[in-house]
Amino acid sequence: MKLFIISGTCGAGKSTVKDKLAAILDPERYACVDSDETGLNWWDYAGTDRETQYGADTLKAAFRMAGKRDLVFVTCMVPQDYMTKTTVPEELEATYYIALWAPDGVIEQRLRARPKERGFTSDEVIRPHIEYNQWIGRNRGKYQLFISNEAQSEEETARIIMEYIQALGK
Repeated sequence: MKLFIISGTCGAGKSTVKDKLAAILDPERYACVDSDETGLNWWDYAGTDRETQYGADTLKAAFRMAGKRDLVFVTCMVPQDYMTKTTVPEELEATYYIALWAPDGVIEQRLRARPKERGFTSDEVIRPHIEYNQWIGRNRGKYQLFISNEAQSEEETARIIMEYIQALGK
C-alpha cells in the first residue's frame, strides 16, 4: 500500500483536485479521500487537549476507508505532523507528499469567493491560511511533488498528479 498526501492551505484546490482524481484513477486500486469525508470535524478538536490528534485521527479513518487500496489523502496536514504525530499501518510501503500552492493573492481571492457559511469573511480568518501558504512556498523543496496551480485548470493539475502516482505504481 502507498500513501499519497495532497496538502496545501485552504483555497489551494485540494478538494477540487481530489474529485477530479477520483474520476480518472482506477477505483479498484486507489481510494481518494478528503479529510472532510472522514466523519471527523476539526471544530470538535480545536481548543481541546486533543487538538494535535485531529490529523492522526483523520488519517486513520482514511486508511480504514481505503481498505487495501493505495490511498490518495487530501488534507492540510504538514509533513512534520505526519512524520511525528501519526502511526501508519504496517503494510504501508511508502508515503509521497504533494503540495498544491498558488500565490497569496490567488488564495485570498479563492477564500473570499467561498460561501459566507464557510467562514472566510475577514482578514483575521484568512491571514493564517496565507501564512501557511507562504510556509509551503518557502519549503517547496521538502515535497516530492510541488505544484503551483494558479495558471492551469483543475483537470491539468489532476493529470499531473495522476501521472506522478501512476509512475510510482509501476
